[in-house]
Amino acid sequence: MSLQPFTVIVPLYNEAAALPAAIVDLETILAETGPHELIVVDDGSTDGSSAALKALRETHPDLKLFHHETNQGYGAALKTGIRHSSHDWIVITDADGTYPNARIKDLLAYMDQYDMVVGSRTADDVEYSTLRKLPKFFLRHYASWIAGRNIPDLNSGLRVFRRNLAEKFLGLLPDGFSFTTTITLAHLTNQYTVHYEPIGYARRIGKSKIQPIRDTLRFLQLIIRLGVYFAPLKVFGPFAVIQLIAFSISICYDVFVLQNITDKSVMLLMFGMNTAFFALLADMIDKRCQK
Repeated sequence: MSLQPFTVIVPLYNEAAALPAAIVDLETILAETGPHELIVVDDGSTDGSSAALKALRETHPDLKLFHHETNQGYGAALKTGIRHSSHDWIVITDADGTYPNARIKDLLAYMDQYDMVVGSRTADDVEYSTLRKLPKFFLRHYASWIAGRNIPDLNSGLRVFRRNLAEKFLGLLPDGFSFTTTITLAHLTNQYTVHYEPIGYARRIGKSKIQPIRDTLRFLQLIIRLGVYFAPLKVFGPFAVIQLIAFSISICYDVFVLQNITDKSVMLLMFGMNTAFFALLADMIDKRCQK
């Protein structure tokens, strides 16, 4: 099968332990895969990664290197790469040695059939830290409920997608690590086709960027954000139903026991109706914005 030219984007922040070997290995794999361009976005590294990349470009002049003066986030680095890409297919991967980049060709083989192909970390040789398993499990099931389909891997950083669709959602996509989560739900809730291809996942080279307290707070923010944006009716609908059921119980008690309509029943009715109208309005706005 002859592949269309594609762009590979590698966001990078303080990965001196993996450089330059990770980029050289990736370029070797890509040379055997098909016509491509390789973009590395240095997101304000402070550990010597910038110097290592500049030295690498001297021996690899085709390498496209972009640099953020300050750390802006994983998603911001990917956005920079997307804006400077030249081809219709975008591949994203990491420079920390966790993803099997040799599988990129397998993912690209599906691009004639799907709008996005995700390397799903569900193979037997997957190594996850225990700290990440619980929030990932909860977030994956929550997102599956929002999207209305099973999502084997919500935020895999090895995936292929169409540049025009990424540009369509660019204003929505966040600058942080939730970029992959958001672009997944953006595709699924807008009825674009997504295929999940099982891949392995290794322990990273160098130190993890995870900070438990900060990332837990961001995780909770992400939960709220995803629900409100992609499925407002599903999020607010149950609250409206609960309030209206409470009103029904209260009004029955008022009429048949107290024989008087109380302020409590009136307030429950108002809260229930307001929540229901708010949910419908949010859902309508969401559908109009997706056109």
